[in-house]
Amino acid sequence: MRGVFLIALLGVTACAETTKAVDDVARRGAKAAVQETLVTRFPAVPKSVVIPFSDCIIDNASAREIGEFAKDAVIGVDETTVVLVQNVLQRSETQQCIAKAGLAALGA
Repeated sequence: MRGVFLIALLGVTACAETTKAVDDVARRGAKAAVQETLVTRFPAVPKSVVIPFSDCIIDNASAREIGEFAKDAVIGVDETTVVLVQNVLQRSETQQCIAKAGLAALGA
């Protein structure tokens, strides 16, 4: 019985590690698409805050939105990407994060 439990535990651990690896890849792709969108479609965003702002957007995006951003990293950003970025930017948590990131960038 112990052996079955150990095998099940190892399977769950391996599955969790695989899921984390897939999530990390998706988040990196999503972040690249958000950064490209900020640079090309939001010219008022200073280049010095593109990375912190994209972090805020990714951190406040849902799993579905991250999947959409990751897809856009492969097929290219378009107006749908812009709308999705705008939607995430409108969230109060994202705005709070961006305010902190902006102040930190100015202080650096």
